[in-house]
Amino acid sequence: MKRIFYITSVMLALAIALGACGPKEPANHLEAIQQEGKMVVGTSADYPPFEFIDEDNELAGYDIDLIREIGDRMGLEVEIKDMPFDSLLAAVQEGKIDLTIAAFNYDAERDEKVDFTDAYSASYFVFVVQEGFEGELNTLEDLAQYNLAVQTGTTQESWVDKKLIDPGLMPEDQKFVYERVDQEMLDVKSGRVDIAIPDNVTGYTMAEEIGGLKVLEMPRDIVEQNPIQIIVPEGDDALREAINDVLADLKEEGYLEDLDNKWLKGE
Repeated sequence: MKRIFYITSVMLALAIALGACGPKEPANHLEAIQQEGKMVVGTSADYPPFEFIDEDNELAGYDIDLIREIGDRMGLEVEIKDMPFDSLLAAVQEGKIDLTIAAFNYDAERDEKVDFTDAYSASYFVFVVQEGFEGELNTLEDLAQYNLAVQTGTTQESWVDKKLIDPGLMPEDQKFVYERVDQEMLDVKSGRVDIAIPDNVTGYTMAEEIGGLKVLEMPRDIVEQNPIQIIVPEGDDALREAINDVLADLKEEGYLEDLDNKWLKGE
C-alpha cells in the first residue's frame, strides 16, 4: 500500500513539474501570436496596386509587401487569406484572422467595432467614367444626377449614403453596390452604370488597365483625403502598438517611401 502511494505521489509531482515547464498561458493576443509564430492576415485581392493576384497567380501589391515586412520584423510567419472585402471586419471581430490590411480608410463607424494602427499612406475618392463622358462633377448636385457604383462595405459606400442619399440629393436606387471594384469598373465601361467611385490610386490604375475609361476628380473640400491604416481587434493595444512601432521604423528608414515609389507612382 505504501509503495502504491509512493508511486502515485511521484507521478503527481512529475505531472505538476511537467506542467510548470509547459507553454505559458499567453497574457494577450500578441503573446498568443508570438507563441504560434504566425500572424494570420486578411485581405481582399481585388484592389490594385494595394493587393491583387499577379500573372503568376500570387498575391502582390503595396499592402502585401508591407505586411510581410512587418511580419518579418516581428519575427513572425505571415499567412495571408484572400477574402471578400465586406467580410474582413467581421473576420477580425470573430477571431478568424488576427488583423486585416486592405487599403482601409479610417471611418468612425468602423472604429466602434475594431481598432486602427497609425496611418501608412493616404488616399481620396475619384470618379471613373467612360472616356466619352462629357458631364461636369464640381458639386454633389452634379454627382447626384448619375447612377453610381461603389464597393460594398467601403468608405465610398458610406460617403454616398451620408452625402447624397440621406440628405435627399439622390434616390437610393441610383446606388449600385458591388463585391469587387473591377466589376463596377467594367459596368461603367459597358454603360450599365455611369460612375464608379474608388480611391485615387486604384481608380487611375484600373482605368488604365481596363481601357475606355477616364478619371475625374472633384474639389478636395468635397472629397477629403483619408488615412490608410491596418485594422486590429477592438482593444488589442499590444498588437496595435507593436505594429505601430514597426511602422514608425519603416517610415524613418524610408521603406514606406520606397513602397510609394514602387507601387503608387509607377516607378
